Amino acid sequence: MTLSRRKFISLIGGGTIVAASGAAAGFAATRTPNDALAPWSAASGYADPRKWAVSHAILAPNAHNRQPWLVDLNTPDQVIIWRDVDRDLPETDPYHRQLVISLGCFLEQMRIAAAEAGYDVTFDYYPDGEDGPAAIAHFANGGTKDPLFAAIPNRRSCKEPFTDQLLSNAQIATLQDFAIIKSDTADVEALKTLTWEAWLTETYYPPTMKESVDLMRLGKAEINANPDGIDMGGTFLESLMLAGLLTRDSLMDPNSTSFKQGEVIYQEMLHATPAYAVLTSKTNTRADQLDAGRQWLRLNLKTTQMGLALHPVSQALQEYPQMAAHYQKAHDLLAKPGETVQMLGRVGYGPQTPQTPRWPLETRLI
Repeated sequence: MTLSRRKFISLIGGGTIVAASGAAAGFAATRTPNDALAPWSAASGYADPRKWAVSHAILAPNAHNRQPWLVDLNTPDQVIIWRDVDRDLPETDPYHRQLVISLGCFLEQMRIAAAEAGYDVTFDYYPDGEDGPAAIAHFANGGTKDPLFAAIPNRRSCKEPFTDQLLSNAQIATLQDFAIIKSDTADVEALKTLTWEAWLTETYYPPTMKESVDLMRLGKAEINANPDGIDMGGTFLESLMLAGLLTRDSLMDPNSTSFKQGEVIYQEMLHATPAYAVLTSKTNTRADQLDAGRQWLRLNLKTTQMGLALHPVSQALQEYPQMAAHYQKAHDLLAKPGETVQMLGRVGYGPQTPQTPRWPLETRLI
């Protein structure tokens, strides 16, 4: 979770944290969680083409940054991908749909990376049913390089307000090959309302909020120790933590300053949106969910390539009872009868945000 200086200041309600300039500079210089970010620079550092491809795949977007993949390389020319059930999200993703979509993102980024290295990859989805691996990837010589590969190091999920700049008709036409783009004023306003109300439902329902708070990594030490979940680091946030102004208890307390200011921050962010991207499927099988993830990954890389920002806002698509009214509204707005909305995201112009922490490849191998 990356927040600007202005937002840090607002988070403490106008209070002041005073430090000697030299000490403050030294503190700032040591706040980057380099261990947790190392997999971004380690990608491509493997002679085995499967490890080379997987080292890129682990950088793919995924729900709550749970990185829900386990990889078996024990069969020559194959990568067997399992969903790590220890990384489930029982409150916000009770049927694992979002985590399976995350695995789809992993598969497509692996395929793109393998093609760059001269390998063609084909997949068998759930070959042994849902109790078995999510997919088996078969590697063979060949493969056509994908121009989206170059965008992998710069791809981010931008959790910041977007500018007022609208997408051009040409940009919308290009993105329509990757997703349904909603840019008409009426559609955008309806989706701003939906995403905000769904966010409030998730935030004010204690079980779902606690699931997120439990996954927050507060400060450099926690991020390096557990480079998954929701990272909350950087100089200003860590200053608030040291001052006792930002704690897990305060993040769970609707009456606290940090909770209330966090709500203001998210309202501003969610409403600063010029367009939305939508992925739907005619059915809702595990194969549909994997395919949705693969398409979402391609959309991520294409928006990156175009200088645009993308941020998933899929709270309204979650399938627990308290979200049911928003789920129905999302499907009324975005899907044909019988279809499932698999992904919803904000699209626009936003700042380049930092890399997201990742577990090293070796920790994901079976």
